[in-house]
Formats: sequence, structure tokens, C-alpha cells
Amino acid sequence: MKIEPRQVEAFLKKPDPRIRGVVIYGNDDGLVAERAVVLAKAICEDLNDPFRVVDITGDVLKGDPARLADEFGALSMLGGRRVIRVRPAGEESVAALENLVAATAGDALVVVEGGNLTPRSGLRALAETEACLAAMPCYMDNEAALEGLVESAARAQGLAVDADALNWIVERLGGDRGQTRSEIDKLLLYKASDPNKTVTLGDAVDILGDTAAIGIDDVIAATFDGELVALDRALDRVFSEGGHPVQLVRSLQRHADQLHLVSAHAGKGGNPESAMFKARGLPRGGPVRQRFERHLRAWPLPRLGASLTVILEAEMDCKRTGLPDEAIARRLCLRLAQAARSAKAARR
Repeated sequence: MKIEPRQVEAFLKKPDPRIRGVVIYGNDDGLVAERAVVLAKAICEDLNDPFRVVDITGDVLKGDPARLADEFGALSMLGGRRVIRVRPAGEESVAALENLVAATAGDALVVVEGGNLTPRSGLRALAETEACLAAMPCYMDNEAALEGLVESAARAQGLAVDADALNWIVERLGGDRGQTRSEIDKLLLYKASDPNKTVTLGDAVDILGDTAAIGIDDVIAATFDGELVALDRALDRVFSEGGHPVQLVRSLQRHADQLHLVSAHAGKGGNPESAMFKARGLPRGGPVRQRFERHLRAWPLPRLGASLTVILEAEMDCKRTGLPDEAIARRLCLRLAQAARSAKAARR
């Protein structure tokens, strides 16, 4: 069976006892690992318990495909349901999972961390089609999911998050759940002893301002300003600090989308100020607002439309060409920056 997104949280809290094994997969390694831990702990809180928790790699199962069914049928010496964690796992584990389906007895839960399995994956197909197995996809968080993650984590600590701070945080967090969790935890730890129980924009900038994610701001500024030297320096900083190329591409797209929205509104005779107010996440003041207005003047609507096409192509290239994502992101930034530079020279 395939676990739908709306079913995930309920399943993680209370796994269906009829399910023998769950294959957790997707392009968000952090989320795959996080959900695997949560699911395993739903069966056995102490994952270091040697009597109830077993760790096996996919390579081991490749050489001994019968072992998974044997472990599934083994009884816990001290009682309690057992957990069998298979990680990392891929197509080499298909035979072992088939043996698990065919096993005549057992009460353990097998948690398989399958990585980014394609629709053609035998492991994924088996988990989706067998009644005693389940497939749980994990893909990078979208903006709404990130907002929910930040707010729920803050609420759990008795904290609230200002709207400006939430927009700023979400814009700078990547889609990878592991990295996102780390950044949120760092921010909430900082606020733990603060009598002011609301996370402000100042708090977010102070704590998260030195990460690779905020370096993306510098990339955006240099790209849309056409400043090639500053762009090269900003890109080096982002990638040296672990910034994700796809996150960078999506941040460029978000900025271009915002510019396009306001520019289109103004082109129809509307007030750009009102469009900026209505458009979610746009800066309300300060240097970031000044930068946005500068880009709005420098990038007319047709050029913004063309830039969005180029950005979309770059994201698709990251997914389908096999070329290094960093090289694709760098090429995209350079292409946009050169367009901005040429336009600036033409206006002089």
C-alpha cells in the first residue's frame, strides 16, 4: 500500500499492526531519516535496545536474503515488539523483502530507508502493491510545509513566531528536512531562556544570519544587479557552507516571481505599493526593500518573463541531465547577471 501525505502523521504515531515492513524513500534524505526514527520509536522507544532493535544494511541482505524473514520471525527475549531497521537499502533488498512477504510468522516491524527510489524501482513497487507492506514517500518540503514545521516546533516550546520572522525563516530554509530541523532547533534553543516568547525578525537574523542560506540573499542581489565579481564571491560562500543548488535556483525563482507579480500589477495601472503589500513575503522596509525596488526598475515585465523560463529550465536540468547541480546553478546566475549587466549598459 502507498501511504498518502495526509495519512503519514497518523501512521507514524500508530503504525497499522497488519503492516510488516515500511519502505521510506524520496529525495529528502533528512526527512527519510527523521520519519524512519519516528516510526521505529513508535514500536520501541529505545533504539539502542539490543534485544528489540536490529540494524541491517542492504548489502548484507543482498548476500543473505533469507535473514530479513528470519529476523522478522524471531521472538524478543524480554518481550515487546521488535524493530528491524534496514539502511541504506536499494534494489539489492528486493529478494529479502519478498521473503518477508512470504514469511508465515513474525511480529516485528521492518523499517527500510530506501533513498531516492524511482517509479521503476522494484523495491518501491513491491512496497506499494503488497498488502502487508507500505511505501512512504518523502520529498523536499514546500513553503507551506516549512511554515507548518516552524510554527509547530515553536508551539511545542511555548513560543510564537512573528509573521515577518516566519517569512524570513521560510525563505532561507532549504527543502531538506534534516538541515531545516537543525536550523529551527538552533533558533528555538536561543529563545528558550528569553522572557519574550515571540520569535522576532531580529532573533531570526541574529541566529540564522551566518548560515549558507542567508548567503543566497547576496547571490540574489548580485545576480539581479548584474555584479559579476560580487556574484562569484557570494556563490563560493554559499556552496562552501553547504548551500543546496536547487534551493538557490528556487530562491531565484521566488524573487523573480515576486518581481513579476508587482510589475504585472503596475503594468495594468495598479499601484505597485499596494501590490507589494498584498504579495506575501515581500519586504516592508529597509535595505531589502530598497533592493527589491531597484530590481523592479531594472527588470521590466518581458525580461522577467524570460528569466522565469530560464530559471525553470535550470531546475529541470538539475533533475534530468545528470550534470552537477552546482554547475547548473552557477551557469544560471551568470546568465541572469549578464542580462542585467547588458540592460544596465544599454540604459547609460
